[in-house]
Amino acid sequence: MLRTFVIGDIHGCYNSLESLLEKIEVADGDYLVFLGDYIDRGPDSEKVISRIIEIKSRHPRVITLMGNHEWMFLRYLEGSDRDNFLQAGGKPTLVSYGIDPEDEEINAADYIPDDHLNFLYNLLPYYEDPNYIYVHAGLQPGKHLSQQHPDWCLWARDQFIYTKYDFGKQVIFGHTTCKRPLVHPNKIGIDTGAVYGGELTCLVLPEELFVSVPGIKKTFTAKVREFFS
Repeated sequence: MLRTFVIGDIHGCYNSLESLLEKIEVADGDYLVFLGDYIDRGPDSEKVISRIIEIKSRHPRVITLMGNHEWMFLRYLEGSDRDNFLQAGGKPTLVSYGIDPEDEEINAADYIPDDHLNFLYNLLPYYEDPNYIYVHAGLQPGKHLSQQHPDWCLWARDQFIYTKYDFGKQVIFGHTTCKRPLVHPNKIGIDTGAVYGGELTCLVLPEELFVSVPGIKKTFTAKVREFFS
């Protein structure tokens, strides 16, 4: 049986990613979907992106989605929203690429390898297969998938989290941190706060099996959500 492995927000937690990959067995015919937010806050963003690029080079069915942190990083590299990127956890990302985050004169894009830039610019806003929809943050209720605004795909929170709208398929998403996977009839959330001392989680479909490994070793202090009623 072919399966889909979906990995939530990594946020520079390279060691957690490696541990998770060791626990799952992705066959050649399986799909591997990354939900975005590969970078920021954690210490090893450059290594995370290098690892995913390497996986994509040898596995035929890897899907990589855009997260809001990749979007902010690209804006920063293009010369926009410097403060927003740095305040949202961008400093460790720059350091991982050998960039001094305090140097306002530096052209950071010169430090980013071409294959990393190509990776970032080709991330998808969402992905759909016959049974599920995959997106970083969420979808706008009542809108066809083709009409979804990027702001919803990258930034959606409560209006998506609380909706009981039937999107036609279960929506698999990250972005909103929960202590454990969020499972509702219309959605499954798998950002379990690896960078905050929680876990990095993979959802295995169609079994709906969750595989998790420890994130960065620190107190879980994020503003996590509880949506299990």
